[in-house]
Amino acid sequence: MRLSTPLLSAVAGLGLTAAALGSVPAAADTADTAAPAASRSSYAAYAGSAEEAKANEAFFEAVLKSVAEKRAANPKSAAAVTVVYNASGAPAFSTQIARSAQIWNSSVSNVRLQAGSNADFTYREGNDSRGSYASTDGHGRGYVFLDYAQNRQYNSTRVTTHETGHVLGLPDHYSGPCSELMSGGGPGPSCTNATPNAAERSRVNQLWANGLAKALQKVNQDR
Repeated sequence: MRLSTPLLSAVAGLGLTAAALGSVPAAADTADTAAPAASRSSYAAYAGSAEEAKANEAFFEAVLKSVAEKRAANPKSAAAVTVVYNASGAPAFSTQIARSAQIWNSSVSNVRLQAGSNADFTYREGNDSRGSYASTDGHGRGYVFLDYAQNRQYNSTRVTTHETGHVLGLPDHYSGPCSELMSGGGPGPSCTNATPNAAERSRVNQLWANGLAKALQKVNQDR
């Protein structure tokens, strides 16, 4: 996923720029037909920059902070760490978002994704030349943006699950194989894998086991 840093936000994208295919939302959960050659020129994979890695970390820390603040306010809550999302801003992708949450919840044990109010992050949809991305202002307000064009060309569940991987703390690794979820658009439109591999699953479990404890400590110190 390609990251850029627009004003007041850190953004993590899919490692490609989507062609402008109009505002018709993605409805299928499969890889779509490739776009004309003229619109594929910017789809090459490349290594993520230090700036992109920093932006991804900012998004993860913002979500951690949001979860920690709610946990500190209700210390008797369940032992399982729950990250709440609101998908109402991306109705065209409700199926893919639900499937993404299901994939992550069946893949890791230290954190759970759950739809609900008082969300830690939200999903949005629309048209953006940067494609899909995860964005935060660094102050606990983050969202995943799902681009129509990109989700028509690439497997939509892979795109959504990849972007959600940023929320859970994983960086991009465009040079990775299709079996690596965070390789994003690197393997090309034919890659439909939407499941994190063993290393990615282990990393998310590690991040949430250690990260939340630190976030809670900081929140309690600031109170």
